[in-house]
Order: sequence, then structure tokens, then C-alpha cells
Amino acid sequence: MSNTYGTIFRITTFGESHGNAVGVIVDGCPPNIEIDEAFIQSEMARRKPGQSKIVTQRQEDDVIEILSGVFEGKSTGTPIAMMVRNADQRSKDYSHIADRYRPSHADYTYQEKYGFRDYRGGGRSSARETLARVAAGALAKIILAKANIKIQAYVSQVGPLKLTTDYKALNIPNAETNIIRCPDDEVAEKMIAFIDETRKNKDTVGGVVSCVIEGSPVGLGEPVFDKLHAELGKAMLSINAVKGFEYGSGFEGVELFGSQHNDKFYADEDGTVRTQTNHSGGIQGGISNGEDIYFRVAFKPVATIMIDQESINDKGETVTVSGKGRHDPCVVPRAVPIVEAMAAIVMVDFYLRNKAIRFD
Repeated sequence: MSNTYGTIFRITTFGESHGNAVGVIVDGCPPNIEIDEAFIQSEMARRKPGQSKIVTQRQEDDVIEILSGVFEGKSTGTPIAMMVRNADQRSKDYSHIADRYRPSHADYTYQEKYGFRDYRGGGRSSARETLARVAAGALAKIILAKANIKIQAYVSQVGPLKLTTDYKALNIPNAETNIIRCPDDEVAEKMIAFIDETRKNKDTVGGVVSCVIEGSPVGLGEPVFDKLHAELGKAMLSINAVKGFEYGSGFEGVELFGSQHNDKFYADEDGTVRTQTNHSGGIQGGISNGEDIYFRVAFKPVATIMIDQESINDKGETVTVSGKGRHDPCVVPRAVPIVEAMAAIVMVDFYLRNKAIRFD
């Protein structure tokens, strides 16, 4: 079950970074949904490698193949299988670390757990697995659009460079106009230059992706163990390189008094219950309250660097690990669609759990 996520809208991913293909099986997609393959492919393009100078130069078109569950352009209600064939593997780039544990990678833990590991790009531990999530997330977005639920993410921090503007004052779609996916062009230029300089220094840097979910109905989430924010946190922390998750006021909220932090209720002109502020991040008691859901996801610096590092091999001997291959100097530009995808998968699962829905 470690490769499966979801309750009603369930995804199971498969494949390795340097294997034949990576893919996903989606079970629980309602029938009669118009499946926009062009949209799914456009989401894949946002995540694919080689799209700019500040990401890995591995060249993959990531063309999605829908193998089942779709007939005459609509979902049938049966499992939808989607796959991307790997095209630009360079497994020889990893032969030098076949017996060595790369610092901050999953090499040692996989070896200890399974007694065997795929050292070619990390196998299942590779971030290439996330293309399957983006494909499934695209399906989830298609369903959510019918409920007028919109999910948008953007880069809000790279290293020490922070975008401090409140999301409500940003033109978030503008993030797709630059290669860093930051909606503020001036800050974006600084971030791009910082990543490029880091790359030239053969190093890597981390960052933060912020995400906003608009249009969520009241009532999504369960009140105890399946709280909406808990599932969002689990989904985000399951993404490669994620080190932190906070929603609403997050850690900064501890600096406020309760009298400042409480979101006071009022009824708008239509009689809809709203809150004057939204420190709760659209979730109270683990259940959505109808306000915007917003959260932030912290990504560590990529573990593979082009600088020699000391480590040990599987015999416990001290060795030097040399970085080779093609790797991202910073993951956040390509992480934006992954964050959106996982948020969409969580939201559609709770949406379908909340009530029986039939799309005609």
C-alpha cells in the first residue's frame, strides 16, 4: 500500500527513474467525465525536465499515454491507467555510486530496508516518480473544475530571497510567465540569477512553494484523524525533498494573541457565513469553512551536488562521492505543478467522500 494514496479517488504509481516507464493507475474517477488529454499533457509539460537553464537538462518530452478507463473521450468509471515512457536515461552516470551512499539520499535507507536498491537515479526514490502524480492530479483538477474549485501554486522563496506580498495582492497566474514561477517579475529575476549563480558554483539551493485553493465548499475533511489539513500535510510531505508544511498563519501565528488570531464570523449580503480574517487558512476543526485554503511547502536543497563529498560505501569504508549526471540546482520551479497535483488529489478525494456525485 506504500505506493497507493487516497480513499475513493485512489492513485497507485509505478516505475523507476531509469526503467522503461513511469505511470499511475487512478481508481475511483467518476464516469462520464470529459477527459481533456491536451490539458493533462500541458500539466506534464510544466513538470518535465529540460524546460529552462535553471533545471535539470535531462531531455524528456513526458508524453502521456492513456491505456485504459477512457472511451470516446470520457471516463468509464473503471481504472484509468496512464504512462510515460523514459527516453533519455543515462544509467552509466550512476555506475560510480553503485556501492556508495550519497549524502542525504535514500541510498542507505533503501539498502537497509530492502537489502537491495536500484542505484540508477535512485529508482523509486527519484523525483521522476512525481510525473505520475501530476498526471493523476490533472484528472483531479478536471473533476474539481466542475465544482468551481481552483488550485494555484507559485514560488515564494529561493534560498534567502522571499516574496513577502500577501497572495491576495498577487497576480498568481503571472507565475507561469517566467522560468522560476514567481508571480512578481522583479523578485523572479533575482531568484533566477541566484539559482544560476548557485548552479555555476556546482551547488544547490532550497525554496518554498505557496499554494492557494479557492472555491472549496464548506465541509470537506473529517474531524479527527482525517483532518483536511492533516491530509494536505501528508500529501505534501510525501513529495521528494519536502522538509516542511504549514497552513494558514503557520508558525508566525504563535506571535499573535488569541484576540488577534481568532477569525470572527459574519454573514455577508447573501447570508453566507464568512470570516473577517483567515488565519485559519480556510480550515477549522479539520474541516473546510469555505474561505481560501492556503499553505506553504518547504523544499530542501537538492542532495546531488557537483562537488566531491566524503561518505562511505556498503562495506563501511570511507570513500569520495563525486556528483555526476543531470540534476536540478533548485527543485521549486518544477515542484509547483507537483504541489498543485497533490493538493488536487487530496481535495477531489474529500469532495467525493463528502457526498455521492454523478456527472452527466
